[in-house]
Amino acid sequence: MSAPMAIRYRKHHRLFSQNILHKCRHLLRYLSSSHGKRDYDLVVIGGGSGGLACSKEAAQLGKRVAVLDYVNPSPHGTQWGLGGTCVNVGCIPKKLMHQAALLGHLIEDSRSYGWDVPESVNNDWQKMCGAIQNYIKSLNWGHRVQLKDKNVEYLNALGSFADPHTIRAVDAKGQERVLTTENAVVAVGCRPLLPSQIPGMAEHAVTSDDLFWMKNSPGKTLVIGGSYIALESAGFLTGLGFDTTVMVRSICLRMFDQQMAHLVTDYMENSGTRFLKQCVPVRVEKNGDGKLEVQYQDANGNKDKETFDTVLLAVGRSPVTKQLNLSQIGVDLDDVGKVIGDYDGDHERSSVSHIYAIGDVLHGRPELTPVAIKAGKLLAHRLFGGSQVHMDYDKVPTTVFTPLEYGVVGISEETANVTFGDSNIEVYHAFYVPLEFAIPGRDATQCYIKVICEKGDDGRVLGIHLTGPNAGEIIQGFSVAITCGATWRQLSSSIGIHPTTAEELVKIHITKRSGKDPTVTGC
Repeated sequence: MSAPMAIRYRKHHRLFSQNILHKCRHLLRYLSSSHGKRDYDLVVIGGGSGGLACSKEAAQLGKRVAVLDYVNPSPHGTQWGLGGTCVNVGCIPKKLMHQAALLGHLIEDSRSYGWDVPESVNNDWQKMCGAIQNYIKSLNWGHRVQLKDKNVEYLNALGSFADPHTIRAVDAKGQERVLTTENAVVAVGCRPLLPSQIPGMAEHAVTSDDLFWMKNSPGKTLVIGGSYIALESAGFLTGLGFDTTVMVRSICLRMFDQQMAHLVTDYMENSGTRFLKQCVPVRVEKNGDGKLEVQYQDANGNKDKETFDTVLLAVGRSPVTKQLNLSQIGVDLDDVGKVIGDYDGDHERSSVSHIYAIGDVLHGRPELTPVAIKAGKLLAHRLFGGSQVHMDYDKVPTTVFTPLEYGVVGISEETANVTFGDSNIEVYHAFYVPLEFAIPGRDATQCYIKVICEKGDDGRVLGIHLTGPNAGEIIQGFSVAITCGATWRQLSSSIGIHPTTAEELVKIHITKRSGKDPTVTGC
């Protein structure tokens, strides 16, 4: 045998031996995990609201539980701690910045109530963000303490499946640990989309992953997208005093009632947010001054260019499942990578019987924090507490925290018409003026209530929609009524609390079908 042939033989022999050794180790691990006692009763991959709720509930039921949570930095390097999207880059910082913007409006209103307020009042971005970030960090720490108190093992590591019962956890230093488990829950959530087909977009645009952790104020900002994240962000940026433009390709709040969506955007436009409708970005470039030049075109193909300090992209989110090896172990995913559930009558069960998914990563379910929390708790009790109670994904309430808040529970008017037929529903509605708007003369043109019911006094209430101050606080209570099957008779016979916005919901009596003016004129 020649020397080159001998070298090739030894190389192939070594690779063959390594491959056999690897397969033997994998087989032994699989056999030991299949026939021996596994390390955990439950491993949860993802430390967001749903994953934490599920893990803590399971541990309270006496089970051995571990939670894996690892945040890959955004393209701009933003990272955060335990708690998931809601705590770090979603609901919590969003609501706090929304509140900061509302306070600015209230300061303006206070002059009409006799307060001596200077004409020039400005927001300090760094001070506001510092306070918000410190609060978020306290929540991160609180979650870690809770896990420890409830005997949940926390691993700051990236999890992936080696086989259906074996999870590989790799930490930031590359150190690997192998865990075996009877059951697993995928709760990794979603991250913002960054389209690569638009030159310069992925390189220069920020997302909601970055906005709340920016050290410097965003300045003149272009928000791209018509999602609730886009509108909420544009709303509080305008309220904080920044020149803000929203670029929308088609419609805003696509999954919501479109009459209400138009009221929301009309109010935003009247409050200073500029909209570029039926426009799409074509290219983003950084000029010599460090600003971003955005080239865009409208529906007719006409192109234009404008300069911004910040471009915020909010065009959708994608599930963080690519690194989990779910398909390789037999878990069915949809086209975007979400876990398909509803196997064997269990909403959260995947195609692999002991692997479940909750939260934003579950196909066809609302991407809402309280939904993930409730689903996680109920799942833990089904797995380990003998419960048969499943998550009810119908009649889920939510609120869009735009400058004029939009609260909703139940179905839209469009859905009601398609599902029941126009002749079988009744829509009661009213335009009203919140009392707090009266003295400062705030524009109440878009303050509106709509109640969608089955026809007849005893017809069920199918949906309640409200735009106005504190919409979320109001809708929460009415969502309980809808969940309990409230009828139009029950709603209209209730007594209101005067003077509140909420009372307008039980005073409402004019139907759309009547054609009468629905404007509220007094008590």
